[in-house]
Amino acid sequence: MVKAWEFIRKGNTSSFYAALGNLFLVILKGIAAFSSGSGAMFAEAMHTGADAINQIFVFIGSILSERKPTLRFPTGFGRLINVFCMGAVIIVTIMAYETILEGIHLIQHPASIGNLGLIIFSLGASMAIDGFVLFKAMREIARETRSEGKGFNLFPVALKNVNRASPATRLVFYEDLVATFGAILALLAILITRFTEIKALDGVAAIIIGLLMGAVAYRVGYDNMVGLIGVSAPKEVEDKVSLMILSDPDVTDINKMRILQEGRFYHVECYIELCSGLTLAKAGNIKARIRDQLLTYEDITDVTLGIIEDTGIQDWRPTSN
Repeated sequence: MVKAWEFIRKGNTSSFYAALGNLFLVILKGIAAFSSGSGAMFAEAMHTGADAINQIFVFIGSILSERKPTLRFPTGFGRLINVFCMGAVIIVTIMAYETILEGIHLIQHPASIGNLGLIIFSLGASMAIDGFVLFKAMREIARETRSEGKGFNLFPVALKNVNRASPATRLVFYEDLVATFGAILALLAILITRFTEIKALDGVAAIIIGLLMGAVAYRVGYDNMVGLIGVSAPKEVEDKVSLMILSDPDVTDINKMRILQEGRFYHVECYIELCSGLTLAKAGNIKARIRDQLLTYEDITDVTLGIIEDTGIQDWRPTSN
């Protein structure tokens, strides 16, 4: 039981909080949508329902992707999170389609909106909960990418580094960013529809929310498709790894290097050039020392190094200070 709990604790915390929040919100929004007849409220309920299912998928995937490599799967299980995220994308796409259809129907046949108090309460709760989860996701991005960001500076830092975060954190960030904006949009549309003669705005808001859901599905789907195929590490990671290697006094150059990203983990393959005249034993010790140094980088799971004698030609030019 203790081992199972430790295993669960390895899951993505952002998706866990998002799943709990959305499970509560989908019930609240579902009741509000059913009792009010609002298309924007229906869109919000569908969006939150998709988010809740997605986060459960992603949380399970994030747990499984943390499993250690085995003899059968020597590169580990990092790409499992991409598989689960692709499943989540399919669900979002279907619900986005249904939301857009409902919006079109409401533009053609506007419905009166009732139970305004419950709508305001549910959307206010949505802004608070989704805003909190969005904040947690931004902090998770800063932690995973080792970036500095606090207060109002946290959002631009998260936006800049989101592509370097884990697939689960990226999905939570995009979804809750849209969810928070969607709740604000839905509330404005409902209030305008309720107190003015512009009755079609309720349906228009539903369509916009549906399109935003589709945009999130496309973005997350693309990122995870790339992850499943196999993608090189971001330039920042490559630069940091190269500087760690070149900081060793016995390394003269990097002949070739490839860093493959698996989920949020990296596999390093590299040929390094050493000073001329070293014995095989000495070169082996240097190789082991560099490998151990690289493995101290939290997100590097394995390192394969080859060693060659200095060619006298500089092949690698670092771009970071």
